[in-house]
Amino acid sequence: MRRSVQHESRARSTSRAHRLQLAVAGLRGTICFHAPLKEYTSFHIGGPADVLVQPADVEDVIRLSRQTFEQRVPIFVLGGTNVLIRDKGIRGVVVSLAKLRAIREEPGSVLYVEGGVGMPTLIGYAIRRSLAGLEWAAGIPGSVAGCVVMNAGTRLGEMKSSVKAVRIVSPKGTVIDRQAESIDFAYRRSTLPLGIVVGVWLQLKPGLKSDIEKVVKDYLRFRRDTQPLSLPSAGCVFKNPKNDSAGRVVEAAGLKGAAVGDACVSTKHANFIVNQGQASARDVLSLIRKVRAKVARQTGVKLELELKLVGQA
Repeated sequence: MRRSVQHESRARSTSRAHRLQLAVAGLRGTICFHAPLKEYTSFHIGGPADVLVQPADVEDVIRLSRQTFEQRVPIFVLGGTNVLIRDKGIRGVVVSLAKLRAIREEPGSVLYVEGGVGMPTLIGYAIRRSLAGLEWAAGIPGSVAGCVVMNAGTRLGEMKSSVKAVRIVSPKGTVIDRQAESIDFAYRRSTLPLGIVVGVWLQLKPGLKSDIEKVVKDYLRFRRDTQPLSLPSAGCVFKNPKNDSAGRVVEAAGLKGAAVGDACVSTKHANFIVNQGQASARDVLSLIRKVRAKVARQTGVKLELELKLVGQA
């Protein structure tokens, strides 16, 4: 009986490995099996992916989507920020859009931006062309696609205020263009068709380059003064409670500096958990439970996660 179970387990493993090979066959981008994902996240935490793919372009994304669908292989798009990957990593195909980094200017102060463009790169591009409307995103390290999916925002604004339309590759490899009016944007989320965001049209407006630069520099200075940018983190851990601040609630509970292993509640901003060296996902999750329990006990507030949890424990 034991030999039969072992044989079945090996057969399933071989079948899964074969389907993974077929899922990524023929792609022109970068393919890496058993890739350590902590190198691709702002938290520097996370186990391996079965296979990490960086598609060469949108055509590569289309092919990958079709093949993963045909082979029934799960697919996860890695945004890099606001995510905690559990210690056993992610099964299936993990996609990085890092090679999709084209930007083009269209009439009417519109930018078409591929999903892998980093927000700092995009803001720099907009400043050089004297286009205003993205100043709110100064200091956000994530990709354009990630910011659309989670409707990223700061105290100055949100992604939804700039989005004109979104281009998505569906699980079957169909390209879908969806106008902003048909997308439900809410606090730190958006309701999009299933698939991979490969591009977004942003409606900006002409402005004075010096004025745009001043707003961006002032807000970057504010972030440096109030957030722990020198240590790895995933940004804000908890959503703000109604009419309150998650950071204020956590600090009021006396939890600044609380730690589990190398995971620590920042002493600079209590809604950040920082990686002081070799923190594991288990450390972070244990600290999150500790913070939520104490805050609930002392204040009755039930903190909701803004951080996205993915992968196997």
